[in-house]
Amino acid sequence: MHKWKIVVTPRSFAVSNIAPQKILEDAGCLVVRYRAGDDLLELLKDADGVIADPEPYTKEVMAASVRLKIISRYGVGYDSVDMAAAKAANIAVTNTPGANADSVADLAMALMLASARQIPFQDNLIKLNPKVEKLTGSEVWKKTLGIIGVGRIGKGLIERASGFRMRILCFDTYRDEAFAEKYGARYVDFDTLLGESDFVSLHAPSTPETSKMINSAALAKMKKTAILINTARGGLVDEDALARALIEGQIAGCALDVMMDENTYDSPLCKLPNCIVLPHVGATTHEAAYNMGMMAAKNILDYLETGKCENLL
Repeated sequence: MHKWKIVVTPRSFAVSNIAPQKILEDAGCLVVRYRAGDDLLELLKDADGVIADPEPYTKEVMAASVRLKIISRYGVGYDSVDMAAAKAANIAVTNTPGANADSVADLAMALMLASARQIPFQDNLIKLNPKVEKLTGSEVWKKTLGIIGVGRIGKGLIERASGFRMRILCFDTYRDEAFAEKYGARYVDFDTLLGESDFVSLHAPSTPETSKMINSAALAKMKKTAILINTARGGLVDEDALARALIEGQIAGCALDVMMDENTYDSPLCKLPNCIVLPHVGATTHEAAYNMGMMAAKNILDYLETGKCENLL
């Protein structure tokens, strides 16, 4: 007889390393994995907990999940969870802060380099026509990097960019001046960051205040040679405005790991040569999957066993 039923929706959970699933099973949990085509509501109706991807957890979902005690987000963002409904239903919500920070910071750095040298586009060109003319790129060395959102991932990018001796500008509501001073970074206002940066990298959470913060007005303040990087949330960017800016040469390029619609990728941005689009792979590394899996599983066990969890939102 199992103590608790735990539904798992992330596909990468315990795939590279079985340890996260094993600690749940060793604690007496029945682990049920969600597969494509399954009825998630049917699985959740008698579940005690769920390790959750960004699928929506609405008031209706929670009402149908009569035994659900905890939604353990496999990642940092929790904008897919109706927090008011969770509170009303007495369902705990947790996340895994820092578990994927290094993986996402790595990707942001890689996207800067790939965009500056137009690596994906040139790779495609040479495969189609070996005699194609070379494209001229830009250096990253000693350029100015603007980071919007200086949490764990933003700080990780600062550490990496310091190796390229970049001039680093930061914008955040909460300032860690000691960290900035250590790496020679400087906090500035939003407009200054946009106007002076060669690269702008987004690491802010998705909130009503940050929704479409990169819009036509913001893009107009950026350099024509600037490159935008978004590994945070698709909702931070007005995609129509960004597409116009790229087509009209208002900025030089962008690289997106996140978009508003990650089901169809039906966006004009996906057809532009100066826009790199990835299928939200920032946390898709063996290391991040292990870290997120262990933390998400521990969050569930801590809460079910004690009613407490250090990562309770």
